[in-house]
Amino acid sequence: MAEHDNILEVRNLCQHFTTGRGRHRMTVKAVDDVSFDVRRAETFGLVGESGCGKTTTGRTIIRLYDPTSGTVHFGGREISGPMTAEKRRYLTDNIAMIFQDPIESLNPRMTIEEIVGEGLRMRGVKDKNELHRQVIEMLYKVGLTEEHATRYPHEFSGGQRQRVGIARAMIIRPQMIIADEPVSALDVSIQAQVINLLNDLKAEMGLTILFIAHNLSVVKYFSDRIGVMYYGKMMEVARSEDLYAKPLHPYTRALLSAIPEPNPITERHRKRIDYVPERDHDYSVEKPSMVEVEPDHFVYCSPSELREIRRQLG
Repeated sequence: MAEHDNILEVRNLCQHFTTGRGRHRMTVKAVDDVSFDVRRAETFGLVGESGCGKTTTGRTIIRLYDPTSGTVHFGGREISGPMTAEKRRYLTDNIAMIFQDPIESLNPRMTIEEIVGEGLRMRGVKDKNELHRQVIEMLYKVGLTEEHATRYPHEFSGGQRQRVGIARAMIIRPQMIIADEPVSALDVSIQAQVINLLNDLKAEMGLTILFIAHNLSVVKYFSDRIGVMYYGKMMEVARSEDLYAKPLHPYTRALLSAIPEPNPITERHRKRIDYVPERDHDYSVEKPSMVEVEPDHFVYCSPSELREIRRQLG
């Protein structure tokens, strides 16, 4: 990967899970040798179909899972490897996560003030007045009010619950947010509100966002650069406008062809592209690797595929 002002550097990350017992024991490679960078104050979109490993990648970065192998550096410091108290503190001070389900991710027995203020209490803020002040300030930032602080999660709509989840993540003033499909469980009109809120917070607080999603239209609008995953591997990484204008990996082309068009007439006759790895690649002799085919555009391909891509690019 090219050198830039990277805040997050992921190298050869693997996350393997073992299932079954005895002769039924098998290893699932949820994330398999993934490398990418996220630059300071950018939004990096991580996309792919369900089960491709994008959520597992985010959870491994923040150490909800211990990586099987590979390294993760944040702000120049390694956050993978054996966990220490110092490393845990550095990680929780600088990276926060917004979860996909705004219902399951909130404790139903805690008030909104307790939920949002939990991160501050864990960092030693004991003064109740100061705690209350910071919580109320953050609630207003995410579009809620002081009267919401004494309520419980079941009293809120899905969009409001997700705002609470954003407030909980933002209260510690992290450098980076990992947003795991934060709008997929919401109505379309509410999705736009939450996306705009994240954009506003990013601009106001200089946030870096790793945005995990399968809605390609949302990712195009929201992301500076995009990484495309398929079955645990990174297939393509490019600037958002480049990826949508000239997708180079056949899986990326298939994924983009699945985006519905608003015109029902053209949508009815539009031809979609399918992706069959056994048909589209021959890796029996040449092995693929991640290659920079043009500035800031990386593709997972073999040497012969690379020559064909460069021929197409002229």
